[in-house]
Amino acid sequence: MAQDFLPGMESSAISVLKRAVELDQSSRFQESLVCYQEGIQLLIDVLKAVKDESKKVHYREKIKGYMHRAEQIKDHINKLKEEGKYHEQVRIADNSTGFSYESLFKPYIRDGVTEVWVEDPYVRHVHQFYNFLRFCEMVLKGPCKVKTIHLLTSKDEERSSQQASALAEIKQSLQSQNVCLDIQFSSTIHDREIRFNNGWIIKIGRGLDYFKKSKGRFSIGYCDYDLRECHETTVDIFHTKHTKTT
Repeated sequence: MAQDFLPGMESSAISVLKRAVELDQSSRFQESLVCYQEGIQLLIDVLKAVKDESKKVHYREKIKGYMHRAEQIKDHINKLKEEGKYHEQVRIADNSTGFSYESLFKPYIRDGVTEVWVEDPYVRHVHQFYNFLRFCEMVLKGPCKVKTIHLLTSKDEERSSQQASALAEIKQSLQSQNVCLDIQFSSTIHDREIRFNNGWIIKIGRGLDYFKKSKGRFSIGYCDYDLRECHETTVDIFHTKHTKTT
């Protein structure tokens, strides 16, 4: 049976490892490390399934090479973390796709994340509520068990009841998932920042609101944000041992 799935397994491994190399070459090391690890596991599964001995030798060599590079990247990341110098920058081009919250944040919500801070002054319009809700859904689907999400935003004085109602509904829904949503308001908030209590800090120029409006309710990208076109923005990624909690 494994032989029937072998071509698909090989194709998946090649695709993930190709992405790992591309991210590696772009100095997006944490993302590339995750892809290397996933790709290596796929290659190990392929190795277990193949019968031809020459192919086994080929895959062993490939696995060895990718594992060596993954270890180099891991050591490099850990060194920068220790020195407090970790910084990556991702530039999202106008009209580009492939930057859903899951794609962007997935590499950083591992390593025991239990608490998340979102600082975004503009969570007040309907599409912005949906953006925040999608972010919360992404966090819930992550490999870690998040217990608390903190939201710091500004009050919408013109539509205060709509804002309060939407956030209250999100809070109640999260409670049903055993996640506490702590909502705070600030009249002076300006910067947009997302922090995880494993030390990762992500600053996005446009906050969570970097997606363009879908061309229609039945257009590609309306549901899947990886297929949704983006506004131009810059994402800066840092790591600190001491994540700010207030």
